[in-house]
Amino acid sequence: MTEPAETIYLDATLTPNRSLSERGFAIGMAIVAVVFFLTGLMFWSMGAAPILGFFGLDMVAIWLAFRLSFRQQREQTHITVTARAIRMHHTDARGRTRQAEVPTGFARVELDEPLTPASWLRIEHGRTAWVIGRFLTVDERKSFAAALRKALQAARAERLPA
Repeated sequence: MTEPAETIYLDATLTPNRSLSERGFAIGMAIVAVVFFLTGLMFWSMGAAPILGFFGLDMVAIWLAFRLSFRQQREQTHITVTARAIRMHHTDARGRTRQAEVPTGFARVELDEPLTPASWLRIEHGRTAWVIGRFLTVDERKSFAAALRKALQAARAERLPA
């Protein structure tokens, strides 16, 4: 005889907002390269040849900044709330993973008030806290905290009926 499947009250994957796709990045870099090259040719025709090299360094700096930004956007947190536990699976930008499981009966969802960009959304259990969604905006943190609290309340209601 098999056990019945657990009811999932929340199954969410948090990822950073992405404002520029890879294709958009390629188009933007192509435009910047053309502008820098044409401007560099203008300076070169006036006798200022080293400017071409400085524009090349600027291109490398812009490319590197975007690459680092895209790398940070690979961060991901997966959260599942069932009647038994809150399961958190976090993958950082380098691909390292961490997992945690907290019983729903003892978990708390905390969000620092007043809401500021430094207000962290935390899942707490005893003296241990897991900060989640660092990359979320303030409004997204508030909305997700409300959804997480609602799911936690529903999970507790199943486990501990009144």
